[in-house]
Amino acid sequence: MNAAGLLAALGRAAGGHGLAVAAADLPAADPPAADPPADQPWRGARAVALLRADGPRMWEAFRAAPEWADGAPDPLDRWSARIVAELAARFGARAAGPSDGPPHPPFLRWALLAEPAWPSALGMLVHAQEGLWASWRGALLFGAPLGAPPARRGARPCDDCARPCLRACPVGAFGAGGYDAEACARHVAGPEGGACRAGGCLARRACPVGRARAPGAEQAAFHMAAFLRARPHALSAAALGLPVRPCLAGRRTHS
Repeated sequence: MNAAGLLAALGRAAGGHGLAVAAADLPAADPPAADPPADQPWRGARAVALLRADGPRMWEAFRAAPEWADGAPDPLDRWSARIVAELAARFGARAAGPSDGPPHPPFLRWALLAEPAWPSALGMLVHAQEGLWASWRGALLFGAPLGAPPARRGARPCDDCARPCLRACPVGAFGAGGYDAEACARHVAGPEGGACRAGGCLARRACPVGRARAPGAEQAAFHMAAFLRARPHALSAAALGLPVRPCLAGRRTHS
């Protein structure tokens, strides 16, 4: 199978799980490694195929999977890892997930190569179609270039935008110092955070790009609950009315 046929077949297979594929060739010095370390399978890869949630189709596929109802922790991450591993085995690739590591795979760098995406006013990537809702569930890594066409990019959406996202957060968690995840979590967990818990991040919803791709109520509540479970200290602080500990810029958000 040639590279174009492989990408077409991968797109069909991934689409059956509600995932979209975007691929990019990687430079030879990424860095080269004939035998990459077990904890860094992306080293030496010459091409990457990102698997991005295709709006509500991914949620429907996940809800029909056994992980949804088995009662074990982290069902979406486990479902994603299983699907990515199955696709990697089928297409002769190595699998990588955004939660792998440390060290963590460079998903944001890959997305900037493969997708029409840019750094947003909030710091996370904004995607031409998905807006601030782009979610990469995994990646397939290939040892040879695939000849993938470059991502078609226009102007960065934030450049001529009034940036309502920066005004929408009730606690101003997005600022010049980065993303204050603890202030965000404390608000979401507290009595004033009902709209965020039920509908998802208000700052992301305020973005005019990709509004039709925003998650439904069930999916939004699922992600926000997972966000809070990962920060039990913020839940305790919210319950006790304690001050929030500042966070470092660049910490992961609830995606």
